[in-house]
Amino acid sequence: MLKAPDHQVAGHRARDGKLGPLIDDSGRFYKPLQDSERGSREVAFYRDFSTNAEIPDCIRKFFPVFYGTEMAEASDGSGLCSHLILQDLVSGRCSPSVMDIKIGSRTWYPEASEDYIEKCLKKDRKSTSVSLGFRISGLQVFESKESGFWKPGKKQVSNFTPEDVRLVLRNFVSSNPSVDSKNPNCSLVHSVYGGSSGILAQLLDLKAWFENQTIYHFHSCSVLMFYEMEKLLEGRASVVEIKLVDFAHVVDGKGVIDHNFLGGLCSLIKFISDILDGSDESSAKACNLEPEKKLISTDNGHKQ
Repeated sequence: MLKAPDHQVAGHRARDGKLGPLIDDSGRFYKPLQDSERGSREVAFYRDFSTNAEIPDCIRKFFPVFYGTEMAEASDGSGLCSHLILQDLVSGRCSPSVMDIKIGSRTWYPEASEDYIEKCLKKDRKSTSVSLGFRISGLQVFESKESGFWKPGKKQVSNFTPEDVRLVLRNFVSSNPSVDSKNPNCSLVHSVYGGSSGILAQLLDLKAWFENQTIYHFHSCSVLMFYEMEKLLEGRASVVEIKLVDFAHVVDGKGVIDHNFLGGLCSLIKFISDILDGSDESSAKACNLEPEKKLISTDNGHKQ
């Protein structure tokens, strides 16, 4: 039996007769192929990535396992349609805290239509994509068994300012998360962001690869961060992970470093480093990419 995922925080949702992803009980995630070239491009990326000998194993762990494609009943009741079959990243996790962060100051790909570029530009400028190089697309943070999750609405998330982003990243590692809490306790900051296997260390490993890889350019791709707060609050171990998701707009890197993605990743690293340091002073020593090196224009002549 396929069902809508309980812990999806961004993207199209399989509810109210709409088309969206589904999951099964064996730990697999069914993502309906998008229209036009998006679906075929994402399938092509997964197939190429899964067989590309140039991808080191230490980087493969940051991507969902790909199981191929399969015809399955669409969530909107329209009948059978083709789905990507991927790893369900939060399968088996109890009340996971999850954040989806879209990386890059530019979310559209160079070959996109004028209409699509304008649509993306509008959203990028309205959000923190242009100013920070990334934006939060959605999140949920576990509060308690009684109150469930703190999960800001889509409209609220889309209006986050840079100050909101800093606060939300602090709330994500706090036992008192709330949009109204201006002083989150950050009680779990070292358990989640710090340490040799924490989110910061994983982001730095990913950054080291992006400083050299010229195989792909990742447009409108997200970093998904997740962990189980309930376990940490009870003194138990919780696996903290990041994964890259959403590859409908990945294009050939043509031997050029993906500065758009790298710049956004570096900015996110700085924010998390600041929170770990307990200050808002620059801690960008982990990042060697100057802001002016981010791509701000394309062959189409559009500038941000």
